[in-house]
Amino acid sequence: MRTRWVPRTLRVRLTAWHVGVMVVVLGIYASVVLLLVTRNASATIDAQIRSDFRWAAEMAQQGPDGSLSWFEGDEWSEDSPWLQVWSPSGHLIYRTRVARRLPVPESEALVAQADGQIASVPAAGVPFRLLGGRATIGGEPVVIQVGRSEALMRQELRELALVLLLGLPLSVAAAGVGGYVLARGALAPLDRMTDRARAITADRLHDRLPIDNPDDELGRLAAVFNDTLGRLESSFQQMRRFTSNVSHELRTPLTAIRSVGEVGLREPRDADAYRAVIGSMLEDTDRLTCLVDRLLTVSRAESGDVPLVLNTIDLCDLADNVAAHLGVLAEEKQQSMTVERAGNPTCRGDQIVLRQAVINLVDNAIKYTPVGGEIRIRVSESAGAAVLEVIDTGPGIRPGRETRMFDRFDRGGRADEPDGSGLGLSIAKWAVEANLGQLSYEQVHGHGSTFRITLPVSPAAAAATSAST
Repeated sequence: MRTRWVPRTLRVRLTAWHVGVMVVVLGIYASVVLLLVTRNASATIDAQIRSDFRWAAEMAQQGPDGSLSWFEGDEWSEDSPWLQVWSPSGHLIYRTRVARRLPVPESEALVAQADGQIASVPAAGVPFRLLGGRATIGGEPVVIQVGRSEALMRQELRELALVLLLGLPLSVAAAGVGGYVLARGALAPLDRMTDRARAITADRLHDRLPIDNPDDELGRLAAVFNDTLGRLESSFQQMRRFTSNVSHELRTPLTAIRSVGEVGLREPRDADAYRAVIGSMLEDTDRLTCLVDRLLTVSRAESGDVPLVLNTIDLCDLADNVAAHLGVLAEEKQQSMTVERAGNPTCRGDQIVLRQAVINLVDNAIKYTPVGGEIRIRVSESAGAAVLEVIDTGPGIRPGRETRMFDRFDRGGRADEPDGSGLGLSIAKWAVEANLGQLSYEQVHGHGSTFRITLPVSPAAAAATSAST
């Protein structure tokens, strides 16, 4: 089975559509022109026949013997009249030379039907139009027949149809060439964009498509594609940084485990020494496990694969729970940890996910706050929103790095850089936004940090507040 040939390039398809439309338009135009010319030519013949009838009725010449005659002129002239005059009884009284040269056999039968209407009758293969009407000439009633052949009109229509028929292919060919040139010029920017896009690889994402006219459709398409390339370039850079950071973070505990194990096997040791070696290896293993868990959390968060269980959350209870959970770490550094309450705000969300965000923020505060510092967890309600703030007296964020503090593996945001995976703030930001909240940062008088979690108040709490007011 053979398949039809279908043009593959857009340029050829546009040209084919242009030619097809031109064929239809020119065909309709030629048909309308031919129809109008035919109608006008037919109306012209009818008008000439009626003019001939008036001439015949008014310009008769009667001789001394009572005979009738008309001025005929040249019988081969186009304006020479075809005229027959009959008596009411059907006797032929007069006939011009043109009428004798072009006889119409049906004319005698039409004498009795002389009602002033034009009739078309065949004559030598070409239709002939006759008009028969009654008149009074010289005081005698007569039947006048005038007529004209359609041969000249049909010849002119054939010539016009031939001109239109020959002109149609030439017009279509010219339209096709013009359409192809126009499509080629219009799509030239697309060819340049295609060549440039073909050269863009993962190592050349900084390249951009050329834009000839930013206001037309191709220019807007190129601009959108360039924006997409920009986002891809940023994503590739983040992926490379992520891969590099993950490799480094995983290699560090693995190297430590291997080094401790090799040192432990170099020479015989007693049970306590081996227990110390194994304990050190377990610490690094716990660190590696924690890192893998955090990486899995980040991966699931980005893929949206973490289902949320929505419940009403009391932020005061949440703050007390986190303070009790991490209070031991603060005591080890002789830090004070307090929970401040201003009201009893509640929100609706996933308590486990939100608890993880608060734990990460408080854990960061403990790490970066010096020995003897102060950490406060403040819970309040403001403008219909539940607010939880973690405030520390640490060194704060380095100026200019506020926009990168929530990036994965970024540990350079603080003035001090203790050991850590650099994933805590990233996970905290995801956990807060997953609960339809916002996580923001604020410097405290040039010394210390405040991380603020803002969450929408639960519907029940909002209703109770409005009822009390």
